Amino acid sequence: QVQLVESGGGLVQAGGSLRLSCAASGRSISSNAMGWFRQAPGKEREVVAAISRSGSSTNYADSVKGRFTISRDNAKNTVYLQMISLKPEDTAVYYCAATPRLLSTMIMGEYIDWGQGTQVTVSS
Repeated sequence: QVQLVESGGGLVQAGGSLRLSCAASGRSISSNAMGWFRQAPGKEREVVAAISRSGSSTNYADSVKGRFTISRDNAKNTVYLQMISLKPEDTAVYYCAATPRLLSTMIMGEYIDWGQGTQVTVSS
């Protein structure tokens, strides 16, 4: 069982940037593809980005493509989400999760282990 802890959220003005971190403990996540998700108030949780085991391939939701970048540092057992040009509609709790797949996947049901989330609030 792996524990995932997100950090780096906060309050930022529209157009600003944040970098989220997902620190894993308990075991290595180097054999797992990873993903970032978000859930806005009153809305369903959605996939934001995914990254393969090696970090060589990534996938993004259309709503964040060109603005968000997912990356990983397996030596640090950590996954990141760099967010730029933030919009009020990006406001949500952001979660990271691990899947047993090696390749990136945008299918939420394939993710097994989840973090507790970190709040991102973007003001106008």
